[in-house]
Amino acid sequence: MAGGSKEIRAKIGSVTNTKKITKAMEMVAASKMRKAQARMEATKPYVEKVKRVIDHVASAHPEYKHPYTQARENVKRVALVMISSDRGLCGGLNSNLFRKALPALKRWQEAGVEVELALVGNKAQTFFRSYGGNVVATVSDLGDAPHFEDLVGTIKVVLDRFEDGEVDEVYLASNEFVNTMSQNPTIEKLIPIQSEAPSETHWDYLYEPDAKAALNLLMRRYVEGTVFGAVVENAACEQGARMIAMRNATDNAGEMIKELKLAYNKARQAAITQELAEIVSGSSAV
Repeated sequence: MAGGSKEIRAKIGSVTNTKKITKAMEMVAASKMRKAQARMEATKPYVEKVKRVIDHVASAHPEYKHPYTQARENVKRVALVMISSDRGLCGGLNSNLFRKALPALKRWQEAGVEVELALVGNKAQTFFRSYGGNVVATVSDLGDAPHFEDLVGTIKVVLDRFEDGEVDEVYLASNEFVNTMSQNPTIEKLIPIQSEAPSETHWDYLYEPDAKAALNLLMRRYVEGTVFGAVVENAACEQGARMIAMRNATDNAGEMIKELKLAYNKARQAAITQELAEIVSGSSAV
């Protein structure tokens, strides 16, 4: 029994140390999540404003149809920009996103549509190395505070292929930050851009050199801003999911410590009872 008690005591110490680590990681993730949420909220107005300006300019000049707004017939190839995290320990955040994307990949495959992948984050690269797929661009190690410049090259690869006619549609797969407890994996069409008629009755802009050049620049900025916003939002999702995962791990460690302490006390009691029995039997023999 003594040996069993010693092993249980060592196990209690090990689980207690693990609990301290997961608790610290939970607190760090909570702090990083608040900062990531602030960056996410700061990014959204830019993308929304660019989209509003695009709608105004397009409505004011209906004679010019930008390629990013025109649906193509007989879609033969699509590009999927998938945003994942670089690190694990964030629950089912990445696996839920992959599980969301797999049916779409299967539908495209059954329809004879080729899929090109632009992968953001180490986890997506690891997954598709085993799953397979035509990867045309990758970027990783963006850190807790992603920078726009790190994504420009990957986005440019996808946009250039669309403009060259190599890709007919572009989709974006990422996690939507619902709240601290919930992250929703989504897949949305990025190009062609769905244009909306502005609600204002009057709008006016001065263009230099002209509206066409302005639209060409704005369209790229909108797509780049949308992808960057999704990366920033995914970072907030990652920290939220990690905070919850570490909280669950801390709670589980606490429950395990309780069970181990109960087993330890039972083992001690059994050892004491056995020693008493041996003493009593020894004294009776004398």
